[in-house]
Amino acid sequence: MPIRTASAQWQGNLTEGSGTIRTGKGGLQGNYSFKSRFEEGEGTNPEELIGAAHAGCFSMAFSKALAEAGSPSTSVETTAKVHLDKTDAGMTVTRIELDTVGQAPGIDEAQFTKLAETAKENCPISRLLSPGAQISLTARLAS
Repeated sequence: MPIRTASAQWQGNLTEGSGTIRTGKGGLQGNYSFKSRFEEGEGTNPEELIGAAHAGCFSMAFSKALAEAGSPSTSVETTAKVHLDKTDAGMTVTRIELDTVGQAPGIDEAQFTKLAETAKENCPISRLLSPGAQISLTARLAS
């Protein structure tokens, strides 16, 4: 398997500085700052990138699970809300809320939800993050 890379460059002090985050193949690049991370400033932040990675990983794992169950998806759309909270240990990602809506002909709501939970437990990014962050899931079958 290939090794994936990303890089970040930062200039200045913590509160007044700024930087750029890039993925290795150039697919994503964004500016970040103290304001974009800890306030509501323009730009991205590491937590958004974690959310994007988690949403992407989960969507692929869920799509695979649906296909293996005989109901290949026509669409899986997932949003990840990453909670960064101050704890005794410092700033910590404490919780991630996954919200997914999928279209998969020939499946009922119960089986859809069961497969979504299995995908949440088994996607590599969930396995990476679950020891330290609580991961919840809301799954809805699109009509």
